[in-house]
Amino acid sequence: MTIDRRRFLVSGSAAAATLSPAGAAPSPNAMLPSALGVDGAQFGLRPGSTEDQSRTFQRAIDETARSRTPLAIAPGSYRVGNLRLPANAQLVGVRGATQLLLSDSASLVSTIGTEQVTLSGLVLDGQRRRLPERRGLLHIENSRRIKIADCVIRGAGGTAISCTAVGGEIVDTHLTDSADVAIHSFDARALLIARNTITGAGNNGIQVWRGNPGDDGTIVIDNRIEAIDNRLGGSGQYGNAINVFRAANVIVRGNRIRNCAFSAVRGNAASNFQIAGNSISDVREVAIYAEFGFEGALVANNTIDGAAIGVSITNFNQGGRLASVTGNIIRNLLPKRPAGTDPGDGAGIGIAVEADTAVAGNVIENAPTAGMIIGWGHHLRDVAATGNVVRQADIGIGVSVSTGAGAALIANNMIADVKRGAVIGMDRKRIITGDLSRGGAERYANLTVSGNRVR
Repeated sequence: MTIDRRRFLVSGSAAAATLSPAGAAPSPNAMLPSALGVDGAQFGLRPGSTEDQSRTFQRAIDETARSRTPLAIAPGSYRVGNLRLPANAQLVGVRGATQLLLSDSASLVSTIGTEQVTLSGLVLDGQRRRLPERRGLLHIENSRRIKIADCVIRGAGGTAISCTAVGGEIVDTHLTDSADVAIHSFDARALLIARNTITGAGNNGIQVWRGNPGDDGTIVIDNRIEAIDNRLGGSGQYGNAINVFRAANVIVRGNRIRNCAFSAVRGNAASNFQIAGNSISDVREVAIYAEFGFEGALVANNTIDGAAIGVSITNFNQGGRLASVTGNIIRNLLPKRPAGTDPGDGAGIGIAVEADTAVAGNVIENAPTAGMIIGWGHHLRDVAATGNVVRQADIGIGVSVSTGAGAALIANNMIADVKRGAVIGMDRKRIITGDLSRGGAERYANLTVSGNRVR
């Protein structure tokens, strides 16, 4: 739709001069749309009023939804709450200038069991009023073909956007100062989350969750996410820019992520998970994590600058397996313990993997503990680490030689400026061998170490 802002403003002013009496339905002639839609002033909406205008606003929404006509809302602030959007509702404001301020209710705007609902050009301000659990400032359930675009959502006293069984798109929207989660999706139906900016969230930036493991297919691309806190504590459930739980076939690509209490991208029991081309900096735990009960994780072409661990593919003991870690640049990892402590202590590691994984073509620099850790005790099976570059590390590559450990291939890597050795055999945190790149790997039936260049 091409929007003529001047025509909208003129239409709004003319309509204001011929308002219907308060509470009366507008005449058929008054319902003629402007370039942007039917002017909300025709229903008695008054920008800047200190009164709660929820009832007037709801009447305007219902009338325009019935005729499938956009409701055009003039610049200014409107105190409202518990606005319910029926099917085909379209609320269109002037970008950055039309503000809906939460008065007092469980949500500012909600829609349940609908389709073809659109919000565009609106500022939704939660006024930091505390929201009930499992409610969002914008709350959507069992709805299809939803579109939220070019909005600002700020000051949510809980979750900013809460979606349950929703399909559609959330795009080009700025979410700031969310007390809990910026965008929460549960049991999605082909959802796109793209080109949004998330600044400040109490626990997670974007959550893509399911009640039971299964296909989800949400696409999270080209978002900017920063300043994610961890107010609820825990061991990694919170404090993440993007958190995917039990949701399969999710794509996380091209996002710019910085300043997170825990991870940039964390997948728990998330199979066929693609994490590609993200730019990540200043995260205080594992930057990219695939853990617990997943099968299939692709971690490719990401840049990570500043994290406790760059990439972790783990929990083979609980079914976590099958991954490809390729083409990533990982540097400036953060130690948690004094220099010289045992490796494998959960910090200062570039890449850690356990089972059925190819690690190839990565560049790792400044890893205070180890460039790579392959396997953990007997939790090691069929890992190939080939063609990687590791520079400036305490240990280049640490590999499990514990009883029961499976096969590992470490070949044709470039390893430089390491202190304890290029390839070291380990039993969990404990160093067992000298530098296997110099010889001795043949004593371990599970290892093949060849063709590595060490300087």
